[in-house]
Amino acid sequence: MNRITQVPQDYDHPDLPRCGWVPPGDRLYCHYHDHVWGRPVHDPKSLWAKLVLDGQQAGLAWITILRKRDNFMAAYDGLDPDVIAHYTDADRARLLDNPGIIRSRTKIDATIGNARAYLAMRDEGVDFSDWLWSFVGGAPIVNEWARCTDAPVKSAESEAMSKALKRRGFKFVGPVICYAFMQAVGMVNDHSLDCHVRAETISRRST
Repeated sequence: MNRITQVPQDYDHPDLPRCGWVPPGDRLYCHYHDHVWGRPVHDPKSLWAKLVLDGQQAGLAWITILRKRDNFMAAYDGLDPDVIAHYTDADRARLLDNPGIIRSRTKIDATIGNARAYLAMRDEGVDFSDWLWSFVGGAPIVNEWARCTDAPVKSAESEAMSKALKRRGFKFVGPVICYAFMQAVGMVNDHSLDCHVRAETISRRST
């Protein structure tokens, strides 16, 4: 996963039209919106890591997670499910004592459990990327919203994904979290019609 918090000091471009949820002048948010959000991702581990971060967001603002993202990467061994699946009680204690991340026992346990669920699927021969993308028919759903507030917070596809993930043992994967995840990784393109990166995110198939 790319380090999205390494943003050039002069990155801002407040004059560019963006989706309405992006605070004007916030370099980190603008950079995330312009270079990450809505761009199709197909790497299985990257998808798993993003799903975990969206689960960490539950009850919080996304900017909180975005600002702590590098801390998560460091604390959770690069958000590598192969490593996290083997975490011990000592690792749980270490994470609970880390002020740079979300110190929630339930979210820490969910991350470890989600890593084990990911490995179980892989052991069954299930490609996590193909499996997730199957909920949108293998290609991005491109919506046409005049304003970002027109977009829903969940959909039939995110409901189906949520139920399937829960059956697989995943936690913090409700339909609202799944829809936000689908938007972020380009399964659903919800860039508003006047957004300056909309055309590019439609034409660029994967990262």
